[in-house]
Amino acid sequence: MPVASRLPKPRQSSKFRSPGRVRAVAILALAAFVVPVYADDHKIDEEITVVGSQTGAQGVAGSAHFIGQEELEKFTYSDIQRIGREVPGVSIQVEDGYGLRPNISIRGVATERSGRITLLEDNVLIAPAPYSAPSAYYFPTAGRMYAFEVLKGPAAITQGPYTIGGALNMISTPVPDELQGMVMAEGGEDATYRVHAHYGGSFGNGLGFLVETHQWGSDGFQDLDNGGGDTGLRLEDYTLKLRYASPDSRHQLDFKFQYADQDSEQSYLGLTDADFEKDAYRRYGVSELDNIVTQHHQYILRYKLELTDSLTLVATGYNNEHERNWFKTEGLDPDGSANAGELRRISWFNVIRAVNQGNSLGPLTPLELQGILDGTADTAPGSIQLRSNAREYFSRGVQLNLNWNGDIGATRHNLEIGFRFHEDEEDRLQRNSSYHQANRKLVLDDVGLLGNAGNRLQEAEAIAVHIYDQIEWGNWVFSPGIRYEDIDQERTRWRDRGEQAGARTVFRDSRRNKTGVWLPGAGILYRMSDNLTLLAGVHKGFTAPSNSPDVKEEKAVNYELGLRYVSNGLHAEVIGFLSDYDNILGECTSSSGTDCTAGDAFNGDAATVAGVEALLTTDLTPYRSFSIPLSFVYTYIDSEFDTDIADTDFFGDVSKGDPIPYIPEHQLRISAGIEQTRWRAYISANYVDGVCVRASCADFERTDDTLTVDIAGHYLFNDRLALFGRVENVTGDEDILGRHPYGARPNKGRSFTGGVRITF
Repeated sequence: MPVASRLPKPRQSSKFRSPGRVRAVAILALAAFVVPVYADDHKIDEEITVVGSQTGAQGVAGSAHFIGQEELEKFTYSDIQRIGREVPGVSIQVEDGYGLRPNISIRGVATERSGRITLLEDNVLIAPAPYSAPSAYYFPTAGRMYAFEVLKGPAAITQGPYTIGGALNMISTPVPDELQGMVMAEGGEDATYRVHAHYGGSFGNGLGFLVETHQWGSDGFQDLDNGGGDTGLRLEDYTLKLRYASPDSRHQLDFKFQYADQDSEQSYLGLTDADFEKDAYRRYGVSELDNIVTQHHQYILRYKLELTDSLTLVATGYNNEHERNWFKTEGLDPDGSANAGELRRISWFNVIRAVNQGNSLGPLTPLELQGILDGTADTAPGSIQLRSNAREYFSRGVQLNLNWNGDIGATRHNLEIGFRFHEDEEDRLQRNSSYHQANRKLVLDDVGLLGNAGNRLQEAEAIAVHIYDQIEWGNWVFSPGIRYEDIDQERTRWRDRGEQAGARTVFRDSRRNKTGVWLPGAGILYRMSDNLTLLAGVHKGFTAPSNSPDVKEEKAVNYELGLRYVSNGLHAEVIGFLSDYDNILGECTSSSGTDCTAGDAFNGDAATVAGVEALLTTDLTPYRSFSIPLSFVYTYIDSEFDTDIADTDFFGDVSKGDPIPYIPEHQLRISAGIEQTRWRAYISANYVDGVCVRASCADFERTDDTLTVDIAGHYLFNDRLALFGRVENVTGDEDILGRHPYGARPNKGRSFTGGVRITF
C-alpha cells in the first residue's frame, strides 16, 4: 500500500498490546536454533569506503575517524546518536530517543535533520533529496551497519555537497570471502526487540552474495495521557548483495538492493517545563494520532575495472526512492472558525512557550492552554489541526572515480579524479484535517482537501567534479584538492486542491536558483618521528543553497592544526579547528518548530566557529592475559554570530556574540572495559553541555547539562555463541535534551536489554 494512502491506525490500550512482547520472547527463543554465519575478518571493499580502517584514518592528511566492528560490538547499539558520540567534533540534538531521524552536526554546523553534513551509505549519497531537500527524514538503520567513517576538514573535499562540517559514510555488511553469517537477537523493556542476521559468501567461480535483515520494534518509553496506545516503532530492513569477480579477471560487478519499512508512533509535540518536571515521559493526549510511516528503496550497480596494476576505474549508478507520511498535530485555532484549508493556526511551539512564560495567546489564558494540552478542556469543532505530511522523494545519479597509485620522481601519489551527475526531487501533496478534543479524545470534523497543506515540487540537478591527490615525499604528505559544484534548483507550486491525487492544474508560482562554486583545499602531514605526526589544513567549505530567492549559499574558510601520536596500541590526537563563515544559512523545516514557512531560508551573515577535538585510546594492560581498553573523547566548540540580525522567525533576535543554536560548548565521553577470554564488560559516561535552542537564549530556550552512563557485558561460551546484556542511562537521569520542534523533550530512561549472538 502506498505510504501516502495509509490512514492513522486505531490505537489500543498498551496493556492489550501483547504481540510485541510475544514476538520479542519468540525471537530470542528461536535464535538458539538458528546458525547462520559471521566472521570478524571481512574485507571491506575499497570502493565503498573513504579511509577503510582506523589505520587508514590515521594516515590521512586531515581529520578522519573510523569505527569498526570491534568497537560497535562492545555496546551493540542500534542508536546512531550513541555511536556518533564516539567521534570528537560530532554533536547530536536528541529528538526521539531512538535515533530514527537524528540531528547530527560536525564541527558546529546546524544540527537539524543532519541537513548540513554529507550523508553516505557505501560512498553513495543517502539523504532522500540531498540537494533540493537535504533534511534526513530517512536515515539508514544504524544497527545493521558494519562500520562508520567520519571525514572532516580537507579530508572531506572528495565528499560533497556539504563540506564545511564534513561527511558521514555508513558502510553496510560486505560480501564475505567464504560462506559465513551471523544472527543476533535481543529483547528488553517496553517490549523492545531487535534481530540482525546475515548470510553470504563467495565461490571459486567469482560469484558472491549476501542476504541480510534487521528487525526492530518497541512499544516506546513514553506514555500517552489518554491511554491511546504505544509510542514506539516497528522497523523492517532487508538487504541483498550480488557480486561477480572472477579471480583471473580485472573486472568486478556488484549489485545492491536495500529496502526499509518503518511505522513509528512519533510526535513533534513535547512538554511544558512544569509538566516535564512532574513526568518527563508523559505525552499529551492531543498527539495520540501522531504517526509516521515510511518506505525506502535503494538500488546500486557498481562496476570496477583494474585498467593496470596502478590504475582503477569505478563506475556507480544509484537510485534511492523514499516515501513517507507523517500524520501529526500541527497547531490550534482558538475558536475553530476556519476550515481545514484556511486554519488560523497557532503552532504548538507558541502554545508551549506561552504556558512556560505565563502569557495568553489571543483569547486563551495560560490555564486554558494548559487544559487543552492536558486534555481536561474540550475544544470547539475544527480547533485542532492535524496534517498528513505526505512526501515522495528520489535521489539518483551516476558517479565515476579514477584512482591512480604511482611514483613521479621521489614522490608517491594516490590520485583520485571523481565526477558525479545527480538529480533529486521532493514532491509534496499534503492535507490538513481539522479535529476537536472531547473527553480527552480527538474527533474528526473535516478531512480537508488534498493539497491544502502543500502542493509543490522541488527539484535539483547537480554536476560535481573533484581532483584530490595524496603526495608522499619523505616524511611529508601533501593533499591538494579542488571540488566544483554546479547546482540548478527549482520549486513549483500549484493551487489545485482537488481530490484526484497528483492533479495539478492551477499554477501558483515558481522560483529558481543556480549556483556554481569552486572549492579548493589542501592538507599537510609531517612525520616528526615514527610515532608523532603534525597535521594542518585549509579548505573552502560550502553548503548548497535552497531555491529561496535572495538567499546566498553558505560558505566558510576552514582551518585545522593538530598533532597525532600512535604507538603500541596508544592513539592520541589533539586538533584545533576554525570555520570562518561569510554567511551562515538558516533553513526552515517543519521540525524547526518556528512559524516560518517550510522551505524558506534565511541569511545569518558572518559567524565564527572555533574548537578543539581531543582523542585518546589505549590498552592499559597490553602484555597481560586480560585487556583494559580505555577511550577518552573531548570536544570544545565556541560558536557565535559576528553581526547583529533583526528578529527572524528562524534564528530569533540575534546580537553579535550570541551562540549558534544547539551547539554544545563542552562534550566529554570516557569509556573503559575489561576483556578476558570468556567475558567482557564495558562502561561509558557521556557528558554534554546544555545549549541555547535560539540565538537569544532567553528563558525556556536552553536545554539541560546531561550525563549519560551505559554499561554492557558479554559472556562467550565458545567461538560461536555469546550472550550479552546492556543497561542504558544507568542513573536514570531525566534531562531536557531538546526543545524542538514543540516543547521539552527527554532522553530515553533507564532501560535493560539482553540478547544472544550466534556465529560460525
